[in-house]
Amino acid sequence: MTAGPFDALLAVQEHDTHINQLLHRQRTLPEHAALEELAARRAALGARIDELQGEIDLLAGRQLELDEQIAMAAARRHELERRMLGGAVTASRDLQALDAEVGHLAERQAGLEADALVLLEAQEPLESELEEVRGADAELADEGERLRAAVAVATAEIDESIAAARVARQVAAAAVPEALLARYEQLRDHLGGVGVARLVGDRCEGCHLTLPSMEAERIRRLPVTELVTCEQCGRLLVH
Repeated sequence: MTAGPFDALLAVQEHDTHINQLLHRQRTLPEHAALEELAARRAALGARIDELQGEIDLLAGRQLELDEQIAMAAARRHELERRMLGGAVTASRDLQALDAEVGHLAERQAGLEADALVLLEAQEPLESELEEVRGADAELADEGERLRAAVAVATAEIDESIAAARVARQVAAAAVPEALLARYEQLRDHLGGVGVARLVGDRCEGCHLTLPSMEAERIRRLPVTELVTCEQCGRLLVH
């Protein structure tokens, strides 16, 4: 076929295909998948951080209650000991009662302090794990920043290629009659982005199906300027 509107239309198709490939590449950058995986991992870490923090806060709340009870027991002991040593209480029976209460308070305080120690020991591994998990999350956050920067660079580069391809497409489209270009656009929208293809031998390069020999021969005998479509897929055929 001599150069003409159909050749220009094939050039338009090549540019459109290239643009679609670039857009697909932009949507499927490996960094996008890496960012999705990273987000899932950070979500899991975030859930664990919340869980650990909740357990630590619960223990800390219990620890605060014990500290208040220890302080109250110690203050009461101090008050009773002051009364016993101050001479205000002289009766032996009263002194024995005070001494018994002091002893009871001492036992209670010791028990409370033992409970507080258990809580502290239970809190230590949780805090240690929390620190590790937060460190891992911080590392993933840094990796996310690196991936987003890589996406920005790759996207900018692809955008430049798309812009150049669109300019070239406009130049090629200028050589195609308006009605033919409109027909091509309509077909391209309905046929997966390919509206025109070459007839190579007996095969349509658009759908990759073989036309009947008589049909292919008929098309080859037609004037190269005549509009022909593939009976298999409906695409415009350049013959």
